[in-house]
Formats: sequence, structure tokens, C-alpha cells
Amino acid sequence: MGDWELRPASTADVEAVAELRAVVLRADLERLGRYDEQRVRQRLRDGFAPAYTWVVEVDGAFAGCVALRPDADAHWLEHFYLAPRLQGSGIGTAVLRELLDRCDRLGTPVRLNVLRGSPARRLYERHGFTVDTEDAVDVFMVRAPGTITAETRTASM
Repeated sequence: MGDWELRPASTADVEAVAELRAVVLRADLERLGRYDEQRVRQRLRDGFAPAYTWVVEVDGAFAGCVALRPDADAHWLEHFYLAPRLQGSGIGTAVLRELLDRCDRLGTPVRLNVLRGSPARRLYERHGFTVDTEDAVDVFMVRAPGTITAETRTASM
């Protein structure tokens, strides 16, 4: 795992994030019959909120992003994308753990949705997320604050 850090996103990051989203989601969206080259990028542009978004940098270069948007009863983990070459390196786990620790300190549940059949679901389940509801495309998951998982037990040893 390289040196990584989170920095606040700015409006200047939107195109890099939109492009990464298209690359990362392509296989899952194609499998679900939902891939549209323009729509996948435009949906990110339409919902991009720099105030709640961080850019993941690895060795000083753009490598991904993640958003943590406050809502009435929880924070929504959104737009969590990591460059394919870095997936499986432990960086995504470290980023997720940092954000969940922040929410745990606030006593705030975290919600997210993941595409049906996405391998990312296993990452979320390892961190204590459970299925809330699902539809034909998305699985909606929730994690209570302070959820103890095998992942968090291993990290604290």
C-alpha cells in the first residue's frame, strides 16, 4: 500500500471523479444492463457535492474519491471509487475505516447503496454493514455506530 491521504474535493475535481466512476462501475452496470457512457458520468456531475467529498491521493496523485453526506438520521457514504490498479491494496479499507471512525465518534449510523452483485459489497459487510432493503439494481445497507466486526477487532490488536 502506497502513502495515501484524503484532501477536500473542489469543483475542479468533478471531471476526474466522473471519469473514474465510469471506469469503476462499467462492468457492474453492463452486467445489470444499465451502462450508458454519458449517463454514468452525468449522474456524478449532477450529484457532486464538493463540501462532503474527499479525493484520495496515493503518492501525491489522484487515486479515488469518497463522499460522506449528512442526512436526517445518518450519513450517506457515496461515490466511493478507487482506481482499479489500487483495488485490493488495502487503501479502500483504510479510507473506509477512517470515515467510519469519524461517524462512530459522532454516534451516527452510516447508509450506502451498492450495485447488486458488486464485489464492493464484501468490503462493506466486513465493516459491519447489513442489508436494509434492495431492488432490482441496488442493495441498500446500513451500519450502526460502533459496530464491532472482525475487521475492527483485527485492526485494534
